[in-house]
Amino acid sequence: MGLKEGTRASRLVKTAGLVSLVGIGATGCSTDEVLRFGWPQAVTPQAEKMRELWTWSVIAALVVGVIVWGLILWSVVFHRKKSEELPRQTAYNLPLEIVLIVVPTVIVAVLFYFTAITQNYVTDKSGKPDVNVDVIAFQWNWEFQYPDHKTEEGNVVSTVGTSGEVPIMVLPAGKRIQFTLRSTDVIHSFFVPEFHFKRDVFPQPEKNNQDNVFQIDQIDRPGAFVGRCAELCGSYHAVMNFEVRALEQADFDKYIALRKEINEKTGKPYTTAEALSQVNCDEWCSPLATTTTPFNTDRTAREASGAGQK
Repeated sequence: MGLKEGTRASRLVKTAGLVSLVGIGATGCSTDEVLRFGWPQAVTPQAEKMRELWTWSVIAALVVGVIVWGLILWSVVFHRKKSEELPRQTAYNLPLEIVLIVVPTVIVAVLFYFTAITQNYVTDKSGKPDVNVDVIAFQWNWEFQYPDHKTEEGNVVSTVGTSGEVPIMVLPAGKRIQFTLRSTDVIHSFFVPEFHFKRDVFPQPEKNNQDNVFQIDQIDRPGAFVGRCAELCGSYHAVMNFEVRALEQADFDKYIALRKEINEKTGKPYTTAEALSQVNCDEWCSPLATTTTPFNTDRTAREASGAGQK
């Protein structure tokens, strides 16, 4: 009987392993995608550190889970009820109790250590930034100011989103960037999924004792990345989007130089769209957002289903 039960348990383990492999293969995911466990691909060193913490935390949880599932399966297979007599009772097993206390404590301590290390790295802002951006949130859009750059008229270079045009935050790839966040009304939240974290945007952060400044070491590659408000802030919260556009340094320098100049055709400083069109860096210089679209703020544009029907 013991041999049969052992064979049966072995078959169950093999079947479970085969089902797991088939499940992973059926998803069509690469090894990198599997190890990210659903997280977007990181585009900053801080995001990659958080991805590594997430991956190893999930792996640790899976290891503990496999051990627990194995013990449950072992108990079910080898300790089924065989008679009306109670099995031998074990109490005050000191070695077992020590293991059950020490092992979870070690697991929690290790997770806490790596969490603290990652958090300190992500929130560090001791480095000197190459680019400063002031992010101003308002219902229901964004303004991005570059305080180190001014137009010929003496105004800070700025991009303001409207209901007809998604604001684009243009940044250089490979450079340290510092963001300073502020809201003009309610609490919003600055969230770029590829950054792997969000930061709340408070009104009057100084008076509310809020740390509204953070840095990223760099954006690893040129590209366009959608940004969102991740805090319920009002009627159009779900469509309060923006776009981060990362350019090569030379292209970013051209963009900023144009933003400071007067466009002869309009008699005004170049807008974001006009400057990007002039830089001409192929797909990354599209004058309009490519990752999200604007929304219609006319509340009467859509009627309730069945409205007007008799």
